[in-house]
Amino acid sequence: MNTVRETIEERERRCLSPRATLASNSRGRHVPEDECPFRTCFQRDRDRIIHSKAFRRLKHKTQVLLLPEGDHVRTRLTHTLEVSQVARTIARALSLNEDLTEAIALGHDLGHTPFGHMGERVLDRLSRQRGLNGFHHASQSLRVVDHLERDGRGLNLTWEVRMGILQHSKGQVDVSKGFKLDSPSSLEAWVVRVSDSIAYLNHDLDDAVRAKFVTPGDLPSRVLGLGERVSDRIGAMVEDVIRKSWDRDQIGFSSGMLETMEDMRAFLNQRLYRSARIVEEEPKVDHLITTLFEHLEATRPQWGAQAIVDHISGMTDRYALMAFRRIAIPSPWEMSI
Repeated sequence: MNTVRETIEERERRCLSPRATLASNSRGRHVPEDECPFRTCFQRDRDRIIHSKAFRRLKHKTQVLLLPEGDHVRTRLTHTLEVSQVARTIARALSLNEDLTEAIALGHDLGHTPFGHMGERVLDRLSRQRGLNGFHHASQSLRVVDHLERDGRGLNLTWEVRMGILQHSKGQVDVSKGFKLDSPSSLEAWVVRVSDSIAYLNHDLDDAVRAKFVTPGDLPSRVLGLGERVSDRIGAMVEDVIRKSWDRDQIGFSSGMLETMEDMRAFLNQRLYRSARIVEEEPKVDHLITTLFEHLEATRPQWGAQAIVDHISGMTDRYALMAFRRIAIPSPWEMSI
């Protein structure tokens, strides 16, 4: 009698696209393990990521707006969940492996720094100055699942999930091991890559309106043409991806949608990411992270640069602030009565 897992794997073989990645065909784990009787390998990876400490810390890491006090502003965790939702919708429509897609999406930003891309730029500079290969959150996310979680044992994820996490971004990453980034290793990984763009462009725009960086009337005409609501714009992009990628060996947008998304990206770069209100915070983030880094170099010389990068990149915004206050701000003297 088949196990539940074997029944699910058989259903994948019958129902998924020939282009889908089947759990039964996984290239496996670095350390071989007995199979779970009721979950496929990709379902198991998804569960390991959700239960990891790095995943829980995402709730207190900046997406764009630093240390948001409003209850409705996105964090790195809500961004991750929105990417997962978009990616699952696309994968399901294209008959790809939804479990693999979800696992990649949930793990893609585990290595992100406190204070968003500001923190990433500071750690990249500091690590290069110490002779490392720089810092990029995609490479760090892979390092988290491979080496840092579970007290250094890692999560021992499947090859397909690990590569999808690394390949979700076209940014500069360590390619010394021959990883191919221009063309992701699976269509599911490609789905997460485009879903990341769909999610962040739309929710960053929504947060920019909520924080009064822009008004809806400021939006470029092509963006307004997708609809007035966030849900309308996301729906239009998802539909475009599905239509353009149907029965094809790659995932992508139509030329018209790509132009619209470039308009959104340029608009957000000018009015949000590089706005005076955001840019003026960057020297403060630089000072905070540099101070933490140099303090750890002085007090933990046995760690080495890589361990310090790992430690700081894993911090939440509020933990980094607390650590900075402890080492850089004098404490009031308390006299007993």
